[in-house]
Amino acid sequence: LRSPHEAYRKVDFDARVAGANPQQLVALCYEQLIGALGSAVFAHEQQDNRLKSQSLTRALSALTALQMGISTDAAIATALFQLYDAARRAVLDSVLAFDPKTLGAVRQDFIDISRALLR
Repeated sequence: LRSPHEAYRKVDFDARVAGANPQQLVALCYEQLIGALGSAVFAHEQQDNRLKSQSLTRALSALTALQMGISTDAAIATALFQLYDAARRAVLDSVLAFDPKTLGAVRQDFIDISRALLR
């Protein structure tokens, strides 16, 4: 069973996805990734393995959506594939040996990119 908070988050997310244009979808995926990585680090500090696992899974889902949305015709496509692949490896590595420093750095990279996109 989901908590009321989780159910509300899911409904809010689904509504935002349904009404989003491609640029808004990318921003939403970045938001989800940044939040999930922050949540994973927090859960690790609190020794909450269930939340940590859920957060890492959510981060991987966001990265998968970002990778699937890359237009191969775009000049930046190769760089985006490399960025998302490196982030995916960092998340997957943390499933086995959690590394809050690396995940924090990945999170900060996506915060910086997200801020640059909103300018």
